[in-house]
Amino acid sequence: MSVLTINGREYTVDVDPSTPILWTLRDTLGMTGTKFGCGAALCGACTVHLDGQAIRSCVTPIAAAEGRKITTIEAATDGSDPVGAAVHEAWVKHDVAQCGYCQSGQIMSATAFLQAQPKGKQPTAAEIDSAMAGNICRCGTYARIRAAVADAAKVLA
Repeated sequence: MSVLTINGREYTVDVDPSTPILWTLRDTLGMTGTKFGCGAALCGACTVHLDGQAIRSCVTPIAAAEGRKITTIEAATDGSDPVGAAVHEAWVKHDVAQCGYCQSGQIMSATAFLQAQPKGKQPTAAEIDSAMAGNICRCGTYARIRAAVADAAKVLA
């Protein structure tokens, strides 16, 4: 049995401690906002936050999350987190999503990046590109992603 704190709520799950967070979220708890992409931590579709850091949930075992806080796309975009809300709003404003499959991971990476920025700091295009480099968009909306992250940073400043 593992006790996990996900989106501010405690869950007790009966899964092997080596089970990836992704499958615990999706299959055990029914939280399907976090997506499976490659299964090898290469594409970023499965990105969630662990104590505020963007991690790849497809390769991170739940044992690594015990006693820590997991945040998923459901909580990052529900309006309770000002950074997540600003990122989500910018995503819509810049019409970032095309097929949409990678978007939860993209938003989670962008939110973690902006949460780590000093208050009022405007990231450069190169800093945004570097922060988002681990997330693959098969549709190629990288220019819109960069614009949305920059716009969210301005709103938060």
